[in-house]
Amino acid sequence: MLVLLPPSETKHPGGDGAPLDLAALTAPELTPVREQLVGAVVDLAADVPAARAALGLSAAQDDEVARNAVLRTSPTMPAIERYTGVLYDALDVRSLTRAQRARAARRLAVGSALFGVVRAEDAVPAYRLSAGSALPGLPTLRALWKPVLTDVLAGTDELVVDLRSGAYADLAPVPGAVTVQVLSERPDGTRAVVSHFNKAHKGRLARLLATTTGEPDSVVRLRALLRRAGLHVEHDRGTELTLVVPAAAVTR
Repeated sequence: MLVLLPPSETKHPGGDGAPLDLAALTAPELTPVREQLVGAVVDLAADVPAARAALGLSAAQDDEVARNAVLRTSPTMPAIERYTGVLYDALDVRSLTRAQRARAARRLAVGSALFGVVRAEDAVPAYRLSAGSALPGLPTLRALWKPVLTDVLAGTDELVVDLRSGAYADLAPVPGAVTVQVLSERPDGTRAVVSHFNKAHKGRLARLLATTTGEPDSVVRLRALLRRAGLHVEHDRGTELTLVVPAAAVTR
């Protein structure tokens, strides 16, 4: 099972790993596009106003531009520890046991505007580049990534659970991947799509999928695994699952 996570705009700083080695990342066939984007991001950082405009940053976020300027030489840490935010707080990889962490390393991957996709233990620096960013002189990120990243993701023989947000899923859709919609249910039975706290519920789901000893190989078996774990999961047809949570649990 391969669980694709969205990245986060915020990143933990620092790290104690060696500087970025693109050739050591998962899916070396993505290296040419990675090289192109890293070079463009580093060059762009030399022009702070242009970098702000391209990356959607304010002057108060110039530290993000500074990170990009040194991303070739700055220290790295495992990707699964680099990303921060609501989803990653709920995933809480640092609390995993050694055995759970080993399973998470095999199963978790993160979609990335800069690297395409990285596995949990791939060593990456702090950087700033979002799926919607437009780098001067280059095609859109979707145009760069889709031709090569789609083949990489489609080439896995594992069940793919795609938890990426829309913009990152658009960089390279995965045919046949299981997707998950999160709905909140009120006491009267009415339902609504969960927006912000969708990330927290997907983070908890990712933690369950990363650590389970089960190995589901189909959407039906995945649904059964999640139901055994006590989740209210519905599956009408196709490869989309609906995770239904009580309205009172949406903000927790």
